[in-house]
Amino acid sequence: MAKRSGLWCGVLAACFLAAMFTGCSRDPNVRKQKYLESGNRYYEKGKYREAAIQFENAIQVDARFADAHYKLALTELKLDQVPNAAQEFTRTLEIEPEFYPAHLDLANLFIAYHQLNLAKEHLDLLTQKQPNNPEVYIAVANYDTAKNDMGGALASMQKAIQMDPNRSDSYLNMALLQARGEQWDAAEASYKKAISLDSKSTNNLIALGNFYQLRGRYPEAEQQFKQAIQQAPSDPEPRGSLARLLLAENKFSMAEDLLRQAKKDFPDNSEGYRMLGDFYFANNRLDQAITEYTSLYQEHPKDIAVKKLYVQLLTFKNRLDEARKLNDEILKATPDDVDAQIYKGQIEIRAGKGSTAITTLQGVLKNEPGNSIAHHYLGMAFDQVGNATQAEAEWHEAVRLRPDLGDAHRALAGAAIRRGDVNTLALEADQIISGQPSSPDGYLLRAVADIDRKQFASAEDFIRRSLQKAPDNPAAYVQLGNLRTAQNNTAEAQKSFQQALDLDPNASDALGGVLNAYLIQKQPDRALAAANAQIAKYPNNAGFHIILGRLLFEQKQDSAGAEAEFRRAADLDKNNPEALLSLGMVQGSQGKSDQALATYLEGAKNNPNEIRFSLLAGGIYEHNQEWDKAKQVYQHVLDLQPNQPLASNNLAFVMLQQGGNIDVALAMAQNARRQLPNNPNSADTLGWAYYHKGVYSSAISLFKEAINKDPQNATYNYHLGLAYARNGQAALARQQLDRVLKIKPDYSDVEKLRQALAETKG
Repeated sequence: MAKRSGLWCGVLAACFLAAMFTGCSRDPNVRKQKYLESGNRYYEKGKYREAAIQFENAIQVDARFADAHYKLALTELKLDQVPNAAQEFTRTLEIEPEFYPAHLDLANLFIAYHQLNLAKEHLDLLTQKQPNNPEVYIAVANYDTAKNDMGGALASMQKAIQMDPNRSDSYLNMALLQARGEQWDAAEASYKKAISLDSKSTNNLIALGNFYQLRGRYPEAEQQFKQAIQQAPSDPEPRGSLARLLLAENKFSMAEDLLRQAKKDFPDNSEGYRMLGDFYFANNRLDQAITEYTSLYQEHPKDIAVKKLYVQLLTFKNRLDEARKLNDEILKATPDDVDAQIYKGQIEIRAGKGSTAITTLQGVLKNEPGNSIAHHYLGMAFDQVGNATQAEAEWHEAVRLRPDLGDAHRALAGAAIRRGDVNTLALEADQIISGQPSSPDGYLLRAVADIDRKQFASAEDFIRRSLQKAPDNPAAYVQLGNLRTAQNNTAEAQKSFQQALDLDPNASDALGGVLNAYLIQKQPDRALAAANAQIAKYPNNAGFHIILGRLLFEQKQDSAGAEAEFRRAADLDKNNPEALLSLGMVQGSQGKSDQALATYLEGAKNNPNEIRFSLLAGGIYEHNQEWDKAKQVYQHVLDLQPNQPLASNNLAFVMLQQGGNIDVALAMAQNARRQLPNNPNSADTLGWAYYHKGVYSSAISLFKEAINKDPQNATYNYHLGLAYARNGQAALARQQLDRVLKIKPDYSDVEKLRQALAETKG
């Protein structure tokens, strides 16, 4: 027993000694501080994910550790996890309401995302509690700028400078404001003052370089960027700035070489070794970008930034299985990764699974209702299933949350174009110009609106400004051609369209413009020759075959030739609905209704969310009196778009023909009529529903309205005759019988009208 007792005594002694030496590490205050210090070290080295882990460890030790919450918020910003950052800033202030740096950062965050009322709450507090802090007045200047109060912004910035005249970043912010107000000399002086106060700041050098680039002073810009590179050889950003300058000078190869070298110089810096791939991506060189990111993913399989960008590229290239597999890996490791959840929705949209994408993205927004990107893609998903109203609502919410979200403004501009709403188009174009002044497409969208409004001088100015941003952009020359066409200057229009085609020989809209100019000049043969010549050079361009098919059909009445071209286009691009829609139209015009039906069904199979195929197929089924099949395709449209007016109208008519529920048919016809108040078909269908309800006076009124819009429609006249007969107005009914037979002597249902007349008294 003594031996056992001695053993236990030794063990106890060892434990006691261990406790003496390690007891301090069990003190939660010491442990949380060590985690904070470790996180700070990672943060300073730019290792933000590692820093975040350490700050989270500190919070696990003490959930009310305000410093850790604050540093985690800053880290989340570095990781572009803005909602998480906002949450951590807010948590910091819940714990320590007078943590003024968190108030300031949260105010700046709200300003950046244009949530100005929320920003003002923090700024009002800060100006009261920290009236001598120049950073507060820099934030106030940013707030004034967001409200387009440039006078207030300049005054606030001047106040910040007066408080601390030796503060470099105050002059930098002043320079940005002066440049925005086109006070070029004052801006340059402020940039130089910022550099004189902090000559070691690469941000100051880059800012002055960007200013020189904006002013077209490229050699001076290059000098600033190269100086920044020399000053901070371990920072990738100056090289990125120099690459963007070289691109602006059309020195693509030099920019490419610079970034290739940067990749070698930064083998362990994600931002550095990703710059070449990002450069390709930003310049729409997707094949080169995906090759580069394939290599990067193999070299850095654990780099989440590489993995996420690779997923996006694979999605853009429609390599959806690969994108889905890689994104699933991210979600498996981090199920709450918001980016990956949004990518999942994007992949589903690309795959034509709009309904599934809606569910995915609504799930994101349930947890993060303020995520503007999720709202934008949810709008895309709604748009894909044909719910235009909800799509626009989501895009409006996206830009409310983040006014600088250009893609959402572009989506709203596209919706305005489809509606023919040029005033809204102009407003959205102005938003793009304001948020992304270096992007050429905002100016072009504004030009489109101004051309339609016949504001030709303004349109020309916006096209010119677009060309200043991108001198070789074929889309600008297409719009210049459209402008010249609207001005009845066909010769100059043709030159502009040809210039666009020379810049992009595969551009269908450019070729279409060239051909239209020939047609305006009554030269259809030259138009056909030009179309054939371009197809000879680019035989696999489906859009060109569609253009040629339409020319053959409309100008030469060559239905067989047009049919062959549309079929060729459909074979080249099975996802191009216009090819099969045009093919079905030509087949129908030749009386080949069975072939047209087969074409529309093929189109519906290849493009399940394109409702025009189902609507056209339904029309053929109706003509053949195949009511069950017509009902099926119209119901398919309503499954995709519950309020689609044409499908509602046509399904109501089919139900009435089949003896279905009259009240349901009436409700559907009323819904269609509300959306199509000027459509004679909707008037006829609603009248037909009232006829079946026995409300003949309402039916007669609607049938008259339909006939007023389309007097030669035998069916509308037949329905009016029946309504007169059932309403006891035999003479008027006989007039309608004569009219029906005059319009269409072989009208199939004329005997029903004769029978109704026979049963009519008077």
